Amino acid sequence: MSAHLEQFYALTPDVIMEAVEKAGWQPTGEYLQLNSYENRVFSIRLEKDPFEIIGKFYRPGRWSRAALLEEHQFLAELNEIGIPAIAPISVLQETRGILTVFFPKAKGRIPPDFNEEDLEKIGRLLARVHNVGVQRPSQHRHRFDADMGWTALETLKPLITDSLRDRYVDTASEILHYLEENLDPSTFQRIHGDCYCGNLLQTDIPGQPKEFFLLDFDDFGMGPVVQDFWMLCLGDEEEAERHLAALLRGYRELRDFDDADLKLLEPLRGLRIIHYAAWIARRWKDPSFPRIFPQFATEAYWFDELQSLDPIADNLI
Repeated sequence: MSAHLEQFYALTPDVIMEAVEKAGWQPTGEYLQLNSYENRVFSIRLEKDPFEIIGKFYRPGRWSRAALLEEHQFLAELNEIGIPAIAPISVLQETRGILTVFFPKAKGRIPPDFNEEDLEKIGRLLARVHNVGVQRPSQHRHRFDADMGWTALETLKPLITDSLRDRYVDTASEILHYLEENLDPSTFQRIHGDCYCGNLLQTDIPGQPKEFFLLDFDDFGMGPVVQDFWMLCLGDEEEAERHLAALLRGYRELRDFDDADLKLLEPLRGLRIIHYAAWIARRWKDPSFPRIFPQFATEAYWFDELQSLDPIADNLI
């Protein structure tokens, strides 16, 4: 294990405060660690306005400096034309080998559920994000394509229990072959990549309309725009279809969308399931992961994964 990873796994208060001071603020010494599996994220109190900021300490080895700067540039582009997305308020810096940046404290709430009016607003917001995303490519981020899945599957094969390995590999391969045949890389553009309810907050200011804003672009990359839809259209079949229809009504007010791409929704969900399992496997040496995912790689775990993948493979068209 590298010294930088050891430092990351055991981030101490003095390292956190050193980073804050290096960025030009005076911390009170009070901080709270927030939920984040991939990076280390802290809410930090300051002596002066803005009084509270969010510090993000990036996991060493995941993203290069160039890749992180592309994410921050995209956020700056969104903010320049008034698109509500939480962008850094400091430059990217290195603290004891760990790349670090600071964000404003986001003031909003996660709605308990989305109604159709909410989803139309979110559709318009995503259309605006995608209109900016298409303007230039990303050179240093990942791509949401079948190669992502094949790489993940190679990581998983040795970990799958013998009784389920062949079935899992066959099912996953069917989904990935479908994506190879049906994804068009020429249409890929910059997208959020992890657009689910937890990354969409709603303003809650008395007397003002409630609006949505985006945060956490850590999975930002190049892919089909429909990748940013499927995590918002869950539930039973009828509910998911109703959510998708509302989302697209708002989206189409500001941007065209080809209905043919809807066939990618479920296969992209399958890609996510495969990639997520491999992500856990790659992070297993992080002391927090065995505690967070105690069932990982057990027969029960792989059976549940197959229960999610089988319907996707069975309904490919």
